[in-house]
Formats: sequence, structure tokens, C-alpha cells
Amino acid sequence: MEHNSWAATREEHLYLRIAGVIEHQIAHAVLKIGERLPSVRVLSKEQGVSISTASQAYFHLEAKGLIEARPQSGYYVRFSPRQFPAMPAKSQPLRQPVEANAADIIDDVYADLSDTSLIRFSVGVPAPELLPIAKLNKTMQEALRELPGSGTEYDSLAGNQRLRRQIAKRALLWGGHLTDDEVVTTTGCMNALAFALMALTERGDTIATESPAYFGVLQLAGSLGLRVLELPTDCLTGVDLEALKKALERQKIKACLFVSNFSNPLGACMPDEHKKALVRLLEHHNVPLIEDDLYGDVYFGKSRPRSCKSYDESGLVLWCGSVSKTLAPGYRVGWIAPGRYLEKIKRLKLYHSVAAPTLSQEVIGRFLENGRYEHHLRRMRQMLHANMLQFLRSVCAYFPNETRVCRPGGGFMLWLELPSHIDAFDLYGKALRHGISIAPGHIYSLQGQYRNCMRLCYGLVWEPRIEQALKTLGRLCREV
Repeated sequence: MEHNSWAATREEHLYLRIAGVIEHQIAHAVLKIGERLPSVRVLSKEQGVSISTASQAYFHLEAKGLIEARPQSGYYVRFSPRQFPAMPAKSQPLRQPVEANAADIIDDVYADLSDTSLIRFSVGVPAPELLPIAKLNKTMQEALRELPGSGTEYDSLAGNQRLRRQIAKRALLWGGHLTDDEVVTTTGCMNALAFALMALTERGDTIATESPAYFGVLQLAGSLGLRVLELPTDCLTGVDLEALKKALERQKIKACLFVSNFSNPLGACMPDEHKKALVRLLEHHNVPLIEDDLYGDVYFGKSRPRSCKSYDESGLVLWCGSVSKTLAPGYRVGWIAPGRYLEKIKRLKLYHSVAAPTLSQEVIGRFLENGRYEHHLRRMRQMLHANMLQFLRSVCAYFPNETRVCRPGGGFMLWLELPSHIDAFDLYGKALRHGISIAPGHIYSLQGQYRNCMRLCYGLVWEPRIEQALKTLGRLCREV
């Protein structure tokens, strides 16, 4: 059994290596659009691999939309990253903090998440088909058999120890050094962010965040009576540190809340040197950082990006995460490693929750413990990367030429900047009549910006109806 597993892993590495070489040649125009590729048999012979491995390499590239199979003819280059649209410029929000309030459109866009009749580009979660549901069910049965009271009893205040231990062990992947005693489990990542904001702020305080920012954070800040300072943000490198430095010198900022890896909605990932500089800057001003690292495991590169928490020497970084975007959205399993604010967070959890759900946390703890999670993540990342490239190809083919698109290196989100005369809220209404739901850009700011922008989630199963929906969106944009 172990030999078979090793052989399967080796085959997977071989076809990915071959596909990676061909993808690199396409990206650098060594192989040009329309050019015919070697046959599967020739590729097998050239690379010294089996026919099956050569076929898998081509299937992998085909899933990404980079090549296409033509009947009776073979494989041809279909698309190159050189065709990618231009990227949006760095955002330029107002320099003053704004009272946080919820936008009415959010209620409409997210009114019924269970409506399966819509193609929901608006919801930033993976499709059920991308999740290991059968294996989760098996783990659930194991937990029910072995937990005291089949999971009906309260767990400890800090949360399930098995889960906390696995979170601490996985911190090594991003350069962190945690113990299970430094982690508190929560009911999803939003619950972790809420506890962090409640621990650090009072009504009327100002927090700083990216712009555009996840609308859920803006709503949460509003519910706590906070003011929000939106900072200029680059869709590749994240928040502008120079702008943050000036803001810290100019006004009282009680806390910062940033998505360090593959932010929502831009998909930006802070370079390591930016993360280190950010932590040092905030330490200098004694301002805590709430780090939302929800998407860090969904990377398309060779390794997981580091987290800001890995540079934290003073306990000012409150690192938050969950499996809602990678494994089980409905389980609502999240966590926080709050550094020097550990006792405050535990007290807030006691007041607001008493304890987190016992059974779901045990299931996730076991799933992380037995290695199933990493196996699932490898396949999921491949599918999401392929989806992202398919979405980019479709935007190139169907949307107005002036459309600008971010190019995320991970996560689920694609941020589109449409021609300035297009109102994404009007587009939302028109798309809905075609059974398509999008997230209009202006819900990601409190300043009325990004009205010609929208966020699309590519965490769906790529199939003809998804491409047709993107084609319809492009046509609606062109008709304005």
C-alpha cells in the first residue's frame, strides 16, 4: 500500500514537472499561440515517462486553458499569460477615517446563499465539489464514536486541544513558532477578528485597513462603532507602507487589520520584506496588528508565504485563520494566536461564546492530524490555479479591451476594474436577470469608490456554463 502511494506521488510530481516546463515555454513565447505541441507518444519518449504521465501533463495544461486538443490533430497552444490584461493602479482612498456603515446592496447580494439556481461569482468559498466531503464524513464518524458524549459536552475555554496542537504544528510552514497554549479556537475567522477588535478598541476609535477591503470587516467595524482609515493598496504587494507610516505619525490609530496573503478582494500578497517592515513599524508606534491569514494555504507558488506573525517579537500581532476557505465553510472552525492579548481574548470568548462547537473542532483537528488536509490542499490549489487562468483567458476574450484585472498568486478572488463609464451595481442587476450573481466593487469601501469594479470568485468547478456566464458578463459590459 505504501509503495503504491509513493508511486502515485512520484507520477504526480513527474507530470507537474513536465507541465511546468511547457507552461514556462508558453509564458516566454518559446511556444507561440496556435503552435502544435508534440504528440503524447513523442512527449512520452522525449521525457522518458509513461504515456499516462505524458497525457496527465497535457490534461493539466488543458485544464488551465493554456492548450487545447483538436480532434484528429493533437494539442495546440491556446493562450499565453502574455495576453493578460493590464493590472489596476494602486488604490487612492481618502486620507481621513470614515464612519463605518453597512451597505444595503450587501444584503441583496448575500440574501440567500443556498439558492443553487444562480451562478454565484459573488460568494468567496470553494464549491462543494472541490472539498473532500466523503473523507470529512468518515472523520466525523470517528469523532462521534470516540468523543465523550459523542461531542455533546463542553470543550475547554481555549478550544479543542487536538486542533490547537495541529494549528501550532502547521505554523512551521509559514515561519511561526507557536505552542497550543498560544492558540484560541473560534467560530470561524470573522469571530476571531471580532474578538480581536473588541479586545483592542472602543467605540469612536480608528482602525486602518486596506482599500478596497473585505466588506465583512467594514460591517464588523460599523457594528462596533469604529472609524475606518482606508489605505492605498497595490494589487500585487498589498498595503502602501509609506502611506501607513504617514498616517501613524498624523493621527491616533488604535489597531491595523490587514490580510497579509492573497487579500480579499484584490488577491495581493505582501512580500516578506514588507511583512517584516510592517511589524517593525507597528512595534515602533506600539500599534497592534490583526493579521487575517485566511488564504495563506491557497498559494499557487512552490511554498506557503510567510505570515507577519513570524516576525513578531513583542506579541503585538494577533494572527487569525480558519478552514472556511479550504475545507469546510459550514463547520465554522477558526482560531486566533493573539500574542500578549491572550487573556483578553479568552475572557471575551467566555463572555460571548462560553465554548466553541466541540464536534466540528474535533473533526478538523483529526483531519489535520492524519495528513488528509495536505493531500487535499495540493489538489485544490492545482484546480484553483487552473480556474484563475481560465477566468483570465475569458476576461481577455469577452470583456472590453480597457478592462484591468489583478493577477493573484493564490486565493479565490479576481478583482476587475471595468471601463469608467460602467456602473457595477447596474451590471449586478442586469446579470441577476441572467442567473448570474457578482459582487459590485463599491461594497468594498466606505468612500463610494470602485463603482466600476467587481469581484469574481473562481472557486467553482470549471465547466461550459461557467465560461458562458463570463461571456454573458462580458457582453453586458460591452452593451453599456
